[in-house]
Amino acid sequence: MAENFTSRAENYSQWYNDIVKKADLAENSAVRGCMVIKPYGYAIWEKMQHVLDGMFKETGHSNAYFPIFIPKSFLSREADHVEGFAKECAVVTHYRLKNDPNGGGVIVDPDAKLEEELIVRPTSETIIWSTYKNWIQSYRDLPVLCNQWANVVRWEMRTRLFLRTAEFLWQEGHTAHATAEEARNETATMLNVYADFAEKFMAMPVVRGVKSPNERFAGAIDTYCIEALMQDGKALQAGTSHFLGQNFAKAFDVQFLNKENKLEYVWATSWGVSTRLIGALIMTHSDDNGLVLPPKIAPLQVVIIPIYKNDEQRTAIGEKVDALMAKLKTKGITVKYDDDDSKRSGWKFNEYEVKGVPVRLAIGPRDLENNQAEVFRRDTLEKKVYNFDNLDEVIENLLVDIQDNLYQRSLKFRDANIRKADTWDEFLSILDNEGGFVYAHWDGTIETEEKIKELAKATIRCIPFDNPLEDGKCILTGSPSKQRVLFARAY
Repeated sequence: MAENFTSRAENYSQWYNDIVKKADLAENSAVRGCMVIKPYGYAIWEKMQHVLDGMFKETGHSNAYFPIFIPKSFLSREADHVEGFAKECAVVTHYRLKNDPNGGGVIVDPDAKLEEELIVRPTSETIIWSTYKNWIQSYRDLPVLCNQWANVVRWEMRTRLFLRTAEFLWQEGHTAHATAEEARNETATMLNVYADFAEKFMAMPVVRGVKSPNERFAGAIDTYCIEALMQDGKALQAGTSHFLGQNFAKAFDVQFLNKENKLEYVWATSWGVSTRLIGALIMTHSDDNGLVLPPKIAPLQVVIIPIYKNDEQRTAIGEKVDALMAKLKTKGITVKYDDDDSKRSGWKFNEYEVKGVPVRLAIGPRDLENNQAEVFRRDTLEKKVYNFDNLDEVIENLLVDIQDNLYQRSLKFRDANIRKADTWDEFLSILDNEGGFVYAHWDGTIETEEKIKELAKATIRCIPFDNPLEDGKCILTGSPSKQRVLFARAY
């Protein structure tokens, strides 16, 4: 299978599609712009869900579920919000079908028109804040810390599996607070949760920062984000956390009696990550041989492949492996013994390499005699023979090393691809030739930001939190600037 991969250097986009297809992660569905997430791809999403869900609960959040349908009038209540999502909304207008009396199959029943159209959720702020109005009357009811795992629909015209589809899976947190300070702290806390998950579990380094006004979430006061750099030099927004102020509370009249017995509007946040993270995982670590997975996110961390010529050898290897598997499982390591005799060992080697399994063991009759096994690590493609007696400890340490190596390798690549530009020509040259993140001065106006996007196809990814003040001149207009911001071409 690896021989059929398009290389990253030859065609990065096709390479990505090859990974998704050949690693058996997802495929296009019969509905244009939507995807079928296959079992192995969904297993990666489940690992992500499990880790993130635990992190959310550790920070005091609970899961809930809200309707997929939103009354159209709800979106009209927050002007910026409706403007930001209007062009992406799928609309339900009727509630019944019937057989065509002319024999044309099933048709929409014209007598079943809804009194008010329903929007298939592009995000849930409006339906949730209409609900929170019923939950919140007093400061004693605050904070409300809810998260939901759900699907959303944003009608995309140009789609790519995991990165941009009309329907996708995500989680969205929605919280309500008594003060602006509490809400801002929540926004920062959840961004740090995302950053920790990206770096410690996905082994993907990120830049933490705030979006420019033109790039912030529709209806937010501030949007915080984590930005990652893919191997082709393009940025990918990996997670966002929004301080919504009192915008949605005012739109849905969500007020509470404070400790002084006075009515105040609630302060709000929302935050989310999606199955786009699987696309980020692919493009951060994978190589021309297939998918590469960090052990902490891999559905299968170790695969053991026996090599035998007869049933006696097969049985002897199986007995030897049983004890090792038991030790690995007690350490919380996911392991599979693949003794399926309908496939050759070489085919299995290739299959698990394409699927990015971090560690592969091969054991044959000679290995059995010598009390050893050949160990292959997916990140470096290195093979080494180890004694069987302490192999469980070797594998445990190897998984830790692979996780760290993937992070350090990605960090080195990211840091080597952050550059400064002081002139427009230098800015374009970096984007066209090297790619990556570019630190450059911007005069702070939306007009200049949009002009840079039009001319260079690059956007302000974020204003990093640790950005130092530095006098300079905008790369496009020459107007004074107090700090550099982070630009990139992006997914």
